[in-house]
Parts: sequence; structure tokens; C-alpha cells
Amino acid sequence: MKKYLLLFALACQMLTANATTKISRVEPTDWYVGMKDPTLQLMVYGKDVRNADVKIDYPGVKIDSLVRLDSPNYLLIYLNLDGAKAGNMKIKIGGKTLNYQLKQRTMSGDKHMGFTNADVLYLMMPDRFANGNPRNDAFSSMRDKLVERSEPSMRHGGDLEGIRQHLDYFTQLGVTALWFTPVLENDRPADQGKYSSYHGYATTNYYRVDPRFGTNEEYRQLVNECHQRGLKVVMDMIFNHCADTHPWNLDAPSKDWFNYPHYGLQTSYKLTPVLDPYASEVDKRETVDGWFVPSMPDLNQRNPHVIKYLIQNSMWWIETVGIDGIRMDTYPYADRKAMAHWMKVLNDEYPNFNTVGETWVAEPAYTAAWQKDSKLSNVNSNLKTVMDFSFYEKINTAKNEETDGGSTGFNRIYNSFVYDYLYADPSHVMAFIENHDTNRFLESTKDATGMKQALALLLTVNRIPQLYYGSEVLMNGTKEITDGNVRKDFPGGFSGDTHNCFSREGRTDAENAMFDWLSRLLHWRQGNEVIIKGKQIQFMPFKGVYVVARQYNGKSVMTIVNGNKTNAELDVKRYAEIIASHTQATDVITGNKINLTSNLPLLQRQTLIIEF
Repeated sequence: MKKYLLLFALACQMLTANATTKISRVEPTDWYVGMKDPTLQLMVYGKDVRNADVKIDYPGVKIDSLVRLDSPNYLLIYLNLDGAKAGNMKIKIGGKTLNYQLKQRTMSGDKHMGFTNADVLYLMMPDRFANGNPRNDAFSSMRDKLVERSEPSMRHGGDLEGIRQHLDYFTQLGVTALWFTPVLENDRPADQGKYSSYHGYATTNYYRVDPRFGTNEEYRQLVNECHQRGLKVVMDMIFNHCADTHPWNLDAPSKDWFNYPHYGLQTSYKLTPVLDPYASEVDKRETVDGWFVPSMPDLNQRNPHVIKYLIQNSMWWIETVGIDGIRMDTYPYADRKAMAHWMKVLNDEYPNFNTVGETWVAEPAYTAAWQKDSKLSNVNSNLKTVMDFSFYEKINTAKNEETDGGSTGFNRIYNSFVYDYLYADPSHVMAFIENHDTNRFLESTKDATGMKQALALLLTVNRIPQLYYGSEVLMNGTKEITDGNVRKDFPGGFSGDTHNCFSREGRTDAENAMFDWLSRLLHWRQGNEVIIKGKQIQFMPFKGVYVVARQYNGKSVMTIVNGNKTNAELDVKRYAEIIASHTQATDVITGNKINLTSNLPLLQRQTLIIEF
């Protein structure tokens, strides 16, 4: 009797739901046929939608399961699209009929080519680069309506249109890929009316570009125009957390959608427990399950519905916009096995695509363990590219030191590259000298001497190099007061700017000198097989001089940096295994001929890149 009463109660619930169902949104907003994995998760959100019945009558599509979550306002529909063709699929949910678009892919997954060590990534923050459309600076419908360029932590009005208007600048400079910090909607109020989410790391809608940056269509058009100019686009994503104003946090789909709801645990920011064989459970829990900040709830990737949603979202942006790579924020903070599963799914569907994960520990052994097929880890991350925080830390220490006969100065760089044997593939390690989360390399100075040494190494060693916007025009700043001081507006990108670094006429002599030096190096690097494919040989710093050589098909490149604050010389006999019988080389930057039959004089802190 109880069984029949329960069935009767459930039937009444469904009848009520069918009569009152209101659907606010369905995610993904559309999907693509022809995927290797035919499974599609539809997240339906609407008042009392949980118990609604669902019917689909579309060739090649069947309902695998319906998942009725804790909240009455969510319903997950799992579909099997095996054999389905593109078209308009009607879905009956309760008393409502939805038209859902199944689309044809523009290309198969293996045709999506990711960034490689042949590329140079240029990282920029859309809000701080250029304001191409002042009409989208603020919207009355959004929680944060403030735009104030005088405040370093407020929105400044930069957008995708501003980037699009300056695409020729990037090709003139010589970079080959653009990495934007997150462009998705961040609809949350500015904290204390002074600290906004201009940076993009507090997502409130995973399927919508923030209107203050532009529209989804403008994003797609921007990527297309980049491709026409030979530029790739890398999309910044965050699977670890979302914003506190995301609909999920305001109405959680299930009790386990987040780790420690209502800010029940703060992360320790210590990443080592994730791989530490002796780590305590509390240390691991604080790292992985704690909230990044109080305004960013920690997503539970161990929930299979959460990770399925996130996986689909990353694939949707690849298919819809045509991005060429992903940079995953706070990679080790998310669940290790769930992230490995995401990468496996992505690699299976897009074998030539590339993803780089932010792994902020400066020990090469830690970083290497996160790379795909690493022998150092008992869990294969399937993550092709990792970030070289060791190089970042060492080069920023070395810039202020003399290179002695011990461990200071460029000895630090030498000792970092020594551990490349730990990496499954050193050519899939992304190196940098600064980014949006660090002090500018120049800090409070404008002296390009040390930066040229750092960039010369960055752009000639066996790495995927990443630049930070404005380095080419000597932008500086420190985080001492706020992160906004290392994320300043690019000069000339905003109305009223009297200093315009987009044009040669608008730059100072010093800025032009730096731009020309870097542009020459970047254009020389493009398609250069010695740098892309060449064997790397490094020499211990000798009398303060550090040398890294690359060799391929009978051609050689030597990067020579004087780590002394006094003049020095390069003892050519010591480098005979590279120079061999060559008597002359060419200075890559100036084109001048270099005599290799006698020792090379070097000025204090001089940088020299030669080829022969």
C-alpha cells in the first residue's frame, strides 16, 4: 500500500510541475553533432522544473537519464546523440516546448591546432588594453555600474573591440598568439565600491562573454580576424571556482555542488600537499576544497555532474569560437583526478589542441609531475603544458645579482634548466618573466638592460615563451599596494590618453628602442627551426658569462649574457664544441658580423644573440 501511495504522490508532483514549469535557461545553449563522445548533459533551470517530465522525438537522439537534483529549480537531462544530424530539436519539458539547435561542426576535432613552442604568447587583460567601444563600459542591468580609470582596482572600460582595432600592432611586434585573461561574464558588485572583478576570474555565466567586453559574436569575429592575421587565441578558464553571485551559489543545484558551502573553509594557498606523499588529510583538504577568496565559491569537481558541465563548456567554446588553446587557472586547486579526466576527454576529441595549467610552485620536480605522461606522478594529469615558475623566480632574482663562481646570478638559471630531465617534454613548458599576478619585471625602474637579458633567454631556450602586455614599451609597476598597479592601462588605448604607445610617433625614444629590439628578435624567431626543434646545450656560467646554444641541421645559435656589472669577454675556445670551425657569426639583432677567431669583448650586462 505504501508503495502505491508513494507512486501516487510522485505522479501528483509531476503533474503539478508540468503545469507550473517555467524555464529560465538551458545550458549548453546549443550543441554539435559528430563528437566522439555522443553524450550531452543539458542543465535546465527554472522554477519547479525538477519533477517535470521530458519527451524528445528527434532522429538519432534518445534520453539516457534524468537527474533530479536537490534544488527544485534544476533538472539535468542526459542525451545520447549517436547518429543524430544537425537540425532543430524539439524538447518537451513539462508543458513547455523548447527549440534546441544541434549544429554541424566547422571541422573535425583533429583539425583544431593548438599553440606550440613555435609560438610566442602575448598576455593581456581586456579591461586594461584598449577601449574600442565606450558604449559598453557599463550596463544598468548589471550589479557593478562603476567605471573609474583613476582607481587601479576598478573597471577601466577596455574591451574586445579595443583589441580588434589593434591587431596590426601584434603582427608588427611579432607575437603569434594572444592570451586574454577571462572574458566571461563577471556580474558581481564591486567590493566596498572599490574592488571590481575587472580581471575576469569571478565567473557568473559560463556561456556568455561579459557585455562590458562585448558579445559572443564579437568574440567569435575577433578570433576569426586573429586567424586571418596568423594569430592564435588562448582562452583563460577557471574550473576551480565561480563567483558568489553565480546562480549556482544563489540556488545550489545540489548539496555537494560546492565544497564547504557558505565559505566554510579557506584555502591555505599551499599547493605542495597535493603531491606530497606524506601530506595530512587536513592539509590536502585545505588546499583543494577551501575557497580561493570569500567571493569565489569552490566548485566540487568530484561531483560527476559538475565536471561534465565544465568539460562540455570548454568544448563548446572550442567549437563555437574556434579558440586555439586554453590556459587553466589555479590548476592544482581543483580535484586532481577530475581534471585529469577533463584533459583526457579534451585530448581524445582534440589531439592537436593544447592546454596550459597554472602550477605555481617554483620547484621543477613539482611542475614536471603535473605534465602529461610524467613518470613522477601516480596520476597521469594528461595536461600537455605546464608553467615554468622556476624560471620566473630565478630570473627575477638573478636580475639584481652579480653572476659569481657559485650559485648567484645566472647560475640560478643554469641550475633550473639542469632539471629538465624531469619533464616528459620540456618543449611543452611555458616560461615567462612576468605576468598579471606578479610584479612587473622592471618593477619601479625603466632600465631595459636586465629585461633584454631575460627576454633573450626566454625567446631562445627550449620553452613556449609568454610575454606580458607592455613589456615592449617598458611598462613597470609593483603589487606593493594593489594588483592593479601591475595591470595598468596600455598607453594610447583609452580616450584622452596623451601618450600613445601604439604608434612609433607616440612612443618615446627609449620605448621605441625597446620595441624595435624585441620586434626584431620576435620576427627572427618566427619559423626558426633552430629555436623550435634544435638541441639545447648550456654552459655553466664562466667568469660571469652564461651561454645557451641551440643546434639543428648544421645551424647554431648562441645566446650570450654577461652577468657582470663590469665588462667581460667570451673565451671562444671554451665554446669550441659549438663554434667548431666557424670563423664568423651574425648578430641577430643588428645584423653585424662577429669575428669568432678571437675572444668576444662584452660590455657590462650585455646581451648578444649570434647565429652561424
